[in-house]
Amino acid sequence: MKSILFKYMTKFTSLNDEEQRAIAEEILIEEYKKGTMLLRQGEVPNQCYFVLKGCVRQYSIDETGKEVTSNFYTEEQAVSIFNRHQQNKTSAYTLICLEDCTLVVGDFDAEMDIFHKHAQLETMIRKMVEENLGEVQDELSSFIASAPEERYKALLRKRPHLVNRVPQHQLASYLGITPESLSRIKKRVNASDF
Repeated sequence: MKSILFKYMTKFTSLNDEEQRAIAEEILIEEYKKGTMLLRQGEVPNQCYFVLKGCVRQYSIDETGKEVTSNFYTEEQAVSIFNRHQQNKTSAYTLICLEDCTLVVGDFDAEMDIFHKHAQLETMIRKMVEENLGEVQDELSSFIASAPEERYKALLRKRPHLVNRVPQHQLASYLGITPESLSRIKKRVNASDF
């Protein structure tokens, strides 16, 4: 698993092998069983994660009591709730493991200490967040401008593995449609040999 982490580190920094090993020794890697709640809506987050293996779902419960899926995090994706700038630090989301997961666990309280020890790690995290923010902005713009069928086709192009990894009602919620609509769209798209 650490080889995935090393690969990711070299993508964003020019760490040598010794620096990578030193950082990896301080990084906590945990395994979580399917169904493990990493964070509940309304709790104050004190950890962030990086997925080495598995799938984590982000969702919230709206005012009508309905679950609304806002993201799925899979291999080589960072999972963090960015709300430290808000006065109310509670999370608007729940994070749950949809599969058995192996995650790098970052502790917000220990963050500054590790950044002082390993300055390149802070640079790596910043670059990773910038890249992720750019992707999220692009996806949101595309999502808003797209019809449901286009959203599904975009999902097939960018994240096809999700179709078989997550329950279809959660996938429909993520796409902003009903499960019945997703079923009809899948038939049309499959029939047209997308």
